[in-house]
Amino acid sequence: MTQKKKRVGVIGTFVWDVIHGRDARSVPVEEWGGITYTLSGLDAALPTDWEIVPILKVGHDLAARARDYLRTLRHIAPDAALVEVPYPGHRVELRYIDDERRSEHLTGAIPGWSWLGLKSLLDDAHLDALYVNFLSGWELDLETAQLLRQYFPGPIHCDLHMKVMAVQEDGLRTFRPIPNVAEWCACFDFLQMNEEEMATIAPDSMSLAATALAAGVSCLLVTLGKRGAIYVAAPGFETICDLPPRTGLSTGPRGGTGMLGAVRTALVPAVKVNGAGDPTGCGDVYGATYFSRMVAGDKLGDAMIAAARAAARNVEHRGASGLAAHLRGELSLS
Repeated sequence: MTQKKKRVGVIGTFVWDVIHGRDARSVPVEEWGGITYTLSGLDAALPTDWEIVPILKVGHDLAARARDYLRTLRHIAPDAALVEVPYPGHRVELRYIDDERRSEHLTGAIPGWSWLGLKSLLDDAHLDALYVNFLSGWELDLETAQLLRQYFPGPIHCDLHMKVMAVQEDGLRTFRPIPNVAEWCACFDFLQMNEEEMATIAPDSMSLAATALAAGVSCLLVTLGKRGAIYVAAPGFETICDLPPRTGLSTGPRGGTGMLGAVRTALVPAVKVNGAGDPTGCGDVYGATYFSRMVAGDKLGDAMIAAARAAARNVEHRGASGLAAHLRGELSLS
C-alpha cells in the first residue's frame, strides 16, 4: 500500500518580474519571481514523503503560465489547483542598484484572502505544515492571520518580506513600520525577515527577538546577505518536535516551546560564491530550504547549513525556471 504523503501548504503571490541592471546586457530580463522561488526551494529540499499544496491566487492574464510552471515541480500535489481571479496578475519592475539593493515597482490588483475563502481551502487541503510568504504584502490581514493560527494546529513559517513595504501611487515600494508587531508574531512558529526589514520593524535585533519569542515564535531567522543569517531560538527548541502542542480551535499552549532556560542565537555564515551571480530570490530559497529540512526532522543548525548552501546555489542560477532542478544539482551552472 502506498504511504500517504505529508502536505505543506504555500500562501503567497505569483509575480512576473521585469529586471533591469542585473546583467551587463542592456535588455531587461523577464521571468517568474515572487512565490516561484519559494516553491522551487521547497521542491528541491522536501523529502520524498512530502508534497506541496499551493493556496495561491493568480491573475487571469498569468494563470495559464502559472499552471505550466507548477507542472515542472516534482513535489506538487496531484490535486493542486490555483485560484484564478478576474484581476490583472502582479508584475514587478526591479532595478538593481548593486548586488543586494534594488528598487521595485508593483502593478496588479489581486486582493488578499478573507478568512471565509481561506478556511474553505484549508478544510480540503489536509495540511501538515504551512508556509506563508508575504509577496504582495496584503495576502493576509492581521485578523485573518490570527484566525489561521487558531484554526491550524501544524507548524507555520512566515517570511514577512513585503509586509513591511507600502506601495506608492506610482507603484514604488517603500519601507513602512508594521503596527501590532507582537500580535503578528503570535501567529507563527517560525518568523523570517532580512536585515532591512528587521530595522523597519524594531529599533534593534534584541528587542525584536524578545518580542517575537514572548509572543510565541520558536525561531526567528534574519538573513544578512553575503554575511549569512542569524537565528534566535526559544529555550529548548532544536527540532520540529520541540514546538508547543497546538489544538486548533480549542485553547492550547501558546508561546515558544513552553520551556525555561537560555535563548540560543548564532550566526550561520554564507557559503562563498565564486564570481558574480543573481541574488534574486535568495531569501525565499533560504527560508524554503530551512523549513523543508525542519519538517523533515533535521536539527536547527543542520537546517540552517542546508539553507545557506541552497541560497549560494541560487545565486549561480538565473531566474526561477529550472531552479528546483538546479538546486538539486541536476543542471550545470547557468
